Order: sequence, then structure tokens, then C-alpha cells
Amino acid sequence: MTQAIERVELKNYQEIASDVSCELAASAIERDLKAGAPDEEIQLLRTSGLLPLVVPRRYGGAGASWAEALKIVQELSKADGSIGQLYGNHLNLTTLAEVGGTPAQAEFYYRETVDRNLFWANAINTRDERLKLTPEGDHYRANGVKSFATGVIEADYRVFSAVQEGVEIPPIFVIPKDREGLVYNDDWDNIGQRRTASGSFTFNNVYVAADEILGPPNNPEGAFGTFLGIVAQLTKTYIYLGIAEGAFEAGTQYTSKQTRPWITSGVDRSTKDPYILQHYGEFWIQLQAAINFADQTAQKVNAAWDKKDALTHQERGEVAVSVSAAKALATKAGLEIASRIFEVTGSRSTATQYGLDRYWRDLRTFTLHDPVDYKLRDIGNWVLNHELPLVTQYS
Repeated sequence: MTQAIERVELKNYQEIASDVSCELAASAIERDLKAGAPDEEIQLLRTSGLLPLVVPRRYGGAGASWAEALKIVQELSKADGSIGQLYGNHLNLTTLAEVGGTPAQAEFYYRETVDRNLFWANAINTRDERLKLTPEGDHYRANGVKSFATGVIEADYRVFSAVQEGVEIPPIFVIPKDREGLVYNDDWDNIGQRRTASGSFTFNNVYVAADEILGPPNNPEGAFGTFLGIVAQLTKTYIYLGIAEGAFEAGTQYTSKQTRPWITSGVDRSTKDPYILQHYGEFWIQLQAAINFADQTAQKVNAAWDKKDALTHQERGEVAVSVSAAKALATKAGLEIASRIFEVTGSRSTATQYGLDRYWRDLRTFTLHDPVDYKLRDIGNWVLNHELPLVTQYS
């Protein structure tokens, strides 16, 4: 692990991400068609030295801020939306114990992540209540099914939420990869994000130690205890932006090299076609607006994160509004670019070998994670009624 950390410190984070992105891009179309578990991709992330990126330096990590880390997520997502999602989730989860766990748990999991170069994944979706946690002596047993276990099949640490009788807030627990009784059902066969392995797991009387259940945090009533949900929403925003940027760049390359001007355009090159120029102008404006707004929002997230338990509920809510706006803008711009890119590339660009459809498929799949309409409603309610968003897993 020391070697991986040294590599991060010797090279700029963005340079490392660019190298990894190039490697992912070389096989992205093939891997998308293949689907399945992202085993080779996770190994690439391991050897890159990027896994402990947001772990504080006092625990041996790289100590990157969220603003820095999310640009890495964007860069990886540009090449492969699936891996951008897996890496973004991993970064969030490595900090989970600091936000929702005890100080001892935070230190333990931070040091474990660094010392053993570990990859994290989860199925925290609290809307799926099929997984039950039952006390048994001084420990617990988990039984049932949990869906949307994104990347969990490859994770060293697996994070789940469950329902426990008599407990209002679903407990979140962390178990290692070798824990007996978990079965991956290999049931992820969706149109997009096909290398995330986001299928379901069945739990057969799985042992869960008491100290594997996170919490309580330092200040259970404080705003910081729910702030990771906001970070996760902004992380998704940067994944969308990366995918949209990938679609834009792939489109420009195709248009420049292969698209032919229309017969009545009066020009001899596609890059001089007036309508193609207009569309690319619109795409570029939309993408830059979404990226710039997200980058401004990331700075707000940084400032709020640094306050830790001093963060107020008012401050949390205002950051949540900004993150919701960034996510809504990225969703609209990304879907627009990824679906309309074919208008500036032409009919031949729809061939499977070019893989231009994967950008739309990935965005269409992942932007359905939670309804953007509710983000817009929350923003409107804040603008007109000065009411902050309700605190949930998604806001």
C-alpha cells in the first residue's frame, strides 16, 4: 500500500486519472457489450493509487478535498460511466464512518482502507426493506435480499442497510468480502451502467458483529451526521458530467473525421456545416454551464464538510439546494447532449462498433437514481417559500 500512496504523491491526481481514463477508454465499448463484473477495472483502480484519495493524511491517505476528488470522478466517468460510478461510491463510503460512525470506527476504517488498499461498495437503498437484521446474543444475523448492490461483488468492504424491528432508522453495517452466507444473484442486465454489477444479494443468516453496525455519531442530532447524502448527490452529478463530456468529445472526433456535410449545405467539410456548428455551440454552452455550476457547488460542499459538527442545519439545507440545482442542470444537459449527438454525426454513427449510444444509455439509466422533478420542486419551494429541503437519503 505504501507504494500506491507514494505514487499519488509523486504525480498529480488529475494526471493519474487521465492515465486510468485512457486505459478504460481503450476497452470501454467491448466491456459495455460484455457487461458482467468489473474485476479488471477495480484492479486498475487499486494499482493506480487512487483508492485512498479522500482519506485524511493523518491516517496515511492522500487527503484530497471533495472538489479535487470529484474532478477525478468526472475524468473517469468520461471514459466509462460504470467505473466513474463505482469509484465515486467508493470515495463516499470510505468517509462513511467519519460521518455516521463512532470516532473509533472512523479511525479503524480509514486506516484499513489505506493499509490494505481496500475498495468499498454498498447497497444502502433504504427503500428496499427486504433485508432484516435480528439480534442474537451479543451480535446480529441478517436475512433477506438487498437490491442495487452496485459493485459489491468486487468490494473488500460491503456496506448495507437493513430493517430492524423496533428501530426507526435503518441500521447501516459494514462486513468484509469473505463473510459467509452472501450470494450474488447476478441479476443486473440493464441498458446502461452495465459494468457496475448492480444486482441483488441474498443473505442467508449472515453474521454481523455489534461493532460492524455504524454509530452512533458524535452528534446524532447535528447536521453533519446526514451530510454524506448531499456529497453523494454531488458525486452523481459529476458522474453525469463526465459521461456527457465523453459523449461530446466522442461526437466531435467522429464529426471531424467521418461525418459528411449534407448535399445542400454548400460546404465541403462537416466541420463547416452551419447546422452542425450551431448544435455543437449549443452543446458546448450547456456542458460548460453545468460543469461551472457544479464546480462552484463543490466549493460550498468543501466549506460545509470542513465545519464537521459545527455545521448548522440552515447551512446544510442551503448547500443541499445548490447540489440539487447542479444535479438537475447536469441531468438536463447530459441527456440533451447524449441523445442529440447523433444529429451531428449522422446515420453511420449508430453502428455498434462506435458505441456512441452507450453515453445515452448510461445517463438514462443512472439519472433515474432518484427523481430530478423532486429536486426542482425543492428548489422552487426554497425560492418562493424559503423552506429548506426535507432531509432524506437523497437530499
